[in-house]
Amino acid sequence: MSIWGSSLRSKNNREKSGLPGGIKLALLAVLTLSCAVLGLCLGSTVIDLPAALAGVMSGDLSPAGSRILLYVRLPRVFAAMLAGSALSVSGMLIQAVLSNPLAAPNVIGVNAGAGFFTFLSMALLPGVRGAAQLGAFLGALSAVLLVLAVGTRAKGNHLLIVVLAGVMVSSLFQAGVSFTKLIADPTDQLAAITYWLMGSLTGAKWSDMAFALPPIAIGLAALFALRWRINVLTMGDDEASTMGVNARRVRLIVILAATLVTAASVSISGMIGWVGLVIP
Repeated sequence: MSIWGSSLRSKNNREKSGLPGGIKLALLAVLTLSCAVLGLCLGSTVIDLPAALAGVMSGDLSPAGSRILLYVRLPRVFAAMLAGSALSVSGMLIQAVLSNPLAAPNVIGVNAGAGFFTFLSMALLPGVRGAAQLGAFLGALSAVLLVLAVGTRAKGNHLLIVVLAGVMVSSLFQAGVSFTKLIADPTDQLAAITYWLMGSLTGAKWSDMAFALPPIAIGLAALFALRWRINVLTMGDDEASTMGVNARRVRLIVILAATLVTAASVSISGMIGWVGLVIP
């Protein structure tokens, strides 16, 4: 769909709903912050958020609520918001540049590749700090490079072939994940792998945030810098070329940046793939 068709559809949707887009975004922001506050307050232990926050700000961690807030609730909520936003943006842009509403990081093999290499690092390097995160990056990058190598060399509709190659690569890495679970130590590694495969923020720590935040920021900054070229690209390769946009180069950069963002989010949240497909 071209940028003009998208703009016209957005205008028609606003006329039907009766609410301007700015008000909708404000309501969604309030809903997001409300869910974050509830996530900080509620759990197996209900804490007094103002008192716990005052203890954290003053450095007095003697109350149990302050310790729970600082070391458990805040990392989990921050990780959820960070991973959700990263997966949503990467999924939306992959759908845009591939002109396919069913394309997403998990569909083109990014999540499966990150998961397989993460499981390998957890099984082969148990207890090594940063091994899982590094494995996620290497796996995601390997998967997307393999998909692009197949898609760009094939003849015909290369955008469709990229998606089909992603499904194939994703199935291949999913088989590797199953094999890794088979050889994992059932007393220790298997439980961690299973939780990670289900998608969990239970083990989120501030150190994980420090590892994931820089690549997500770099990837989102690159995508933001290309926002106008991405809009032009949605009009089609021929139209983009007439406006001076190198469609293949922009598409490659967008996919690589989205892969970087997805790998970072997967490393802290596990295999939560539907966010990048459904939310956009």
